Amino acid sequence: MPVRPAVLEAELEAHLRGICFKTGPPRRIGVEIEWLVHDARNPRCPVEPARLKSAATALRALPLTSLLTFEPGGQLELSSLPATSLTDCIEAVTADLARVRPALLAMGLGLAGHGHNPWHPPRRVLTDPRYNAMEAYFDRWGSAGRSMMCATASVQVCVDAGHEEPGPFGYGRRWLLAHLLGAVLAAAFANSPISEGCPTGYRTTRQLIWSQLDPDRTLAPPPGPDPRTAWARYVLDAPVMCIRSEDGHWDAPEGLTFREWIRTGVPRPPTQEDLDYHVTTLFPPVRPRGHLELRMIDAQSGDAGWIVPLAVTAALFDDPEATERAYRIVKSLAETAGSRPAPRNPLWRHAARAALTDPELHTAAVACFAAAQEALPRLGASPEVRAAVAEFTERYVARGRCPADDHLDALYAAEGDLIVGKDSQ
Repeated sequence: MPVRPAVLEAELEAHLRGICFKTGPPRRIGVEIEWLVHDARNPRCPVEPARLKSAATALRALPLTSLLTFEPGGQLELSSLPATSLTDCIEAVTADLARVRPALLAMGLGLAGHGHNPWHPPRRVLTDPRYNAMEAYFDRWGSAGRSMMCATASVQVCVDAGHEEPGPFGYGRRWLLAHLLGAVLAAAFANSPISEGCPTGYRTTRQLIWSQLDPDRTLAPPPGPDPRTAWARYVLDAPVMCIRSEDGHWDAPEGLTFREWIRTGVPRPPTQEDLDYHVTTLFPPVRPRGHLELRMIDAQSGDAGWIVPLAVTAALFDDPEATERAYRIVKSLAETAGSRPAPRNPLWRHAARAALTDPELHTAAVACFAAAQEALPRLGASPEVRAAVAEFTERYVARGRCPADDHLDALYAAEGDLIVGKDSQ
């Protein structure tokens, strides 16, 4: 086998270290919102691929500021441009949704916010080479990969990495904060307790699914004093999911890590573009893309349900006082998390199954949401946004509940009505 020069490995590792945490004062915020697309008259009726393809063509003609894409199972995603304020981000995405929803409704389609499809088994509708290779790769670990690709949806909040220097806004501290606060956010916004009409035993089935996938690309990197080095090693030691080629067959040799690909140059020498693409196939709960991409929040119900997790996360990361309070609050969770990486450590497992019925997570959530509410006026959040966060806090957080509990209550009530109806016959 041809051997690639060792300098190439060093160059690519330096490239990773240079792009993963772009430091500076936190100034920008972004959000990526995924929705399940369903038949407007009957959500339980699967939408045929031809209808989704027609919808995609129509929606891409709309004058949107956000990037509109579709996930493998037909989930719709809107990715905002980086905004210089929480208000600007909310206003831009709200305006785009105001165009997308009526256009879909005219085609008999609607959007539903669930972390996991509660009605249908996973079914892939996109046949791009990337998704063919991804499905083949994840099938080695069982059925969870297809569920992740085709049946899950999220609210992903993007915040700046922070300062180079230590302190409340230092990137190392924000990296740690994201991994501990992430469990609190997953629990507070858990919204996927049902799969194919049945409870799964988890309030966020989406998090359960992520914990069942290939650990080399879905666990958090090992903790340490230098996040850049840890991330670069994580990326290079992760198995290659796909190798792009002109013939459309993107499958990679099983078990080949990117580091091994560099050193052997087989099946072809990799490029920097291959490395950058490889990063897009890694799915840890917090992904550094220059900024920090928080990937643990379930999609939320309602037209504006996504605004609350965006506002709370922005407040806890971008307001100095709230950031300091949040760090002190969640630092105590490190003992529960232990040495195992998220999302397979005890803290994240409690968040997935028990959500805010877990006393420790409930206490942390109450304190973090209080800090966020106090910070929102300082961030210039509108009265409507502050009211939405306050209503969510009162309805769920203060009571140790999450949106998943509403779905479970409705399901059990419907089952009770059926039993009563049978008994009365």
